[in-house]
Amino acid sequence: MEQIRIAVSGSNGFVGRNLRRFLSEKKIPVTTLARKKHKQFRLEKRIVFSNLVEKNLAGKLKGCTALIHLIGTGVQTASSDYDLVNVDITNNMISLCKKSKIKKIVYISGLGVHPSTTFGYFISKFRAERQIIRSGLDYTILRASYIVGKDDPLTKNLARQASHGAIIIPGTGSYRLQPISVVDVSKIILECVINKKLSNKIVDLVGPKTVTFASFANRFAKNKGVKVKKISLEKAYYDALNRPSAAAYGLDDLNILVGDYTGNYEKLERLCGFKIHAPVL
Repeated sequence: MEQIRIAVSGSNGFVGRNLRRFLSEKKIPVTTLARKKHKQFRLEKRIVFSNLVEKNLAGKLKGCTALIHLIGTGVQTASSDYDLVNVDITNNMISLCKKSKIKKIVYISGLGVHPSTTFGYFISKFRAERQIIRSGLDYTILRASYIVGKDDPLTKNLARQASHGAIIIPGTGSYRLQPISVVDVSKIILECVINKKLSNKIVDLVGPKTVTFASFANRFAKNKGVKVKKISLEKAYYDALNRPSAAAYGLDDLNILVGDYTGNYEKLERLCGFKIHAPVL
């Protein structure tokens, strides 16, 4: 533990912020990669970059023993598509690792990624996974369900809906989630760096409790004191396609939600050597 320094890309994001706080509490030095300045935790070195291929960037990562790759997108725009972010940036991260002598990479992928997928988001994640596997680096790929905690993207969306008076449930809401706490995710990521049992593995990053989205949304609505409103899947998709700024869920959010993806938390517990707790929802 005294000999490791961990680099974190996507350090300003939800998982990145929580991971950095956790590593700081564990007194583990961190080098952050970010496009803009952020508050630094203890034992942090901050690198602000404009382009991952810029000169001397690799030299600034010298001394790091592992890189946690958290940069990714679940939304496409005209200027930033899945391949550009999820695939090309992963390729740049692999190159940085090799140039700076970093031998370990931990990548957050998506639960539901599979060679036979036809969903663009999962295709890009699968391609990124293949690049990492073929890189020759020691890797751990974590296929994540919904990671929850203060200000996570899913509950922020539900809170926004609540502020307008109702939580929207597309369709029946019977499709399932397997949420995992960002606190446990931070512990698991550190374990990926120090535990050889997790070397060159693809593992589902899921919690021990499976819940339907309807149950999740109803509990959230009750806590906020607002009503729940069900709409047809057809309307949800119509709104996502034709009224994206006003839609409760984006097109890709809906595809992931109704995909009904679940995973094997017991394998993760065996490899990590500790119990994963169901998050408080």
